[in-house]
Amino acid sequence: MAERWAPTAPGVLQLPSGRTVRGWGLRLAPHPGPDPTFGLFLLNYRPPEFPWEHRWVRWPEFWIPSDPADAVDAIHAAWDRTSTGRVQIACAGGRGRTGTVLACLAVLDGLPARAAVAHVRRHYHPHAVETPWQRRFITRFARTLRQSD
Repeated sequence: MAERWAPTAPGVLQLPSGRTVRGWGLRLAPHPGPDPTFGLFLLNYRPPEFPWEHRWVRWPEFWIPSDPADAVDAIHAAWDRTSTGRVQIACAGGRGRTGTVLACLAVLDGLPARAAVAHVRRHYHPHAVETPWQRRFITRFARTLRQSD
């Protein structure tokens, strides 16, 4: 089993359950420490290659994913991996799209949508989840979970 992120490491968000996930912006310097074991890239263009396993979701800046079903599947895949590995979520700046997915992971961890956004803003970045469309995506994501129960 791979080690998980230390809760106090740069860019790391600790979810209420204790799971950890790291956010990152490709325009920023890489975080120090070990590489992720899985990365989820949220970009409108194919990301560069990295030595760790990763997945790409086409997601234009300031918007919602081009294929919401693919994004939901990728978010669930990232969630599954947070229990045993070092998962990194990344977009270009590390706030809007990354914050949106971090909030969706917090929803999977049991928080309602509004509380998930507040948690991410409080513990990851105060400007995470930048647009009304991104907040709406989180609300719809949470609603689909309730419908599947």
